[in-house]
Amino acid sequence: MERCAWVPDGDDLYAAYHDDEWGVPERDDRALYELLTLEGAQAGLSWSTILRKREGYRRAFAGFDPEAVARFDRARIEELLQDAGIVRNRLKVESTVENAWRVLEVQEELGSLSALLWDFVEGQPLVGGWTTLAELPAETPVSKAMSKELKRRGFRFVGPTVCYAFMQAAGLVNDHVVSCFRYRELTVAG
Repeated sequence: MERCAWVPDGDDLYAAYHDDEWGVPERDDRALYELLTLEGAQAGLSWSTILRKREGYRRAFAGFDPEAVARFDRARIEELLQDAGIVRNRLKVESTVENAWRVLEVQEELGSLSALLWDFVEGQPLVGGWTTLAELPAETPVSKAMSKELKRRGFRFVGPTVCYAFMQAAGLVNDHVVSCFRYRELTVAG
C-alpha cells in the first residue's frame, strides 16, 4: 500500500491522519472550523506539532463549537495562553476566538460555513493529479480568492498558503499523489 511521501515511516498518528482524514471532503461546519484553526496554528510550525496537540485544541476550544468559543472572554484567553496542550501564541489564540464570531456571521448570512467554502470549488473537490510531492503548489488562484474573501469577512490567519493547506486537509482538493492508494479512493468517491 503506497502512501504520499510526506507520511513519516512508523508514525501511526500521521499515517492514520493521512489514511482516514486528509483530503476527505468535509462539509461539517464544526470540523471545517477546526481544520481552519489548525492550519492557521501551523503557520511557522510543523504539522507534526499541531497533529500531536490536536486533542489539546479540541479540549481547549470546546470541541470547536463556534458558539461556545465566541463567548471566550479575556480571562479565558489568558488561561489558554498557559495551556501547554496548544500553541501558546497570543495572536493565534485570539484569532481562534475571533474566527468563531466570523463563522457565526457566515452561518447567519449563508446558512453554513460549508456553503461559503465549497462555493470556491463549485461544490466538488478539485483533483490535482500530481505524480510527485514537488509538483504540489503552496497556493493557487482558488486559495488566493478564498483568502481574500475570508479576510474581507474578518477571519484571521487565513493567508493563501494556509487556505490551500486547509483545502487539502478538508478535501476541497484531492492532492494525494496519483500513486497513493487514497488518490484513487477519493477520486472515485469525490
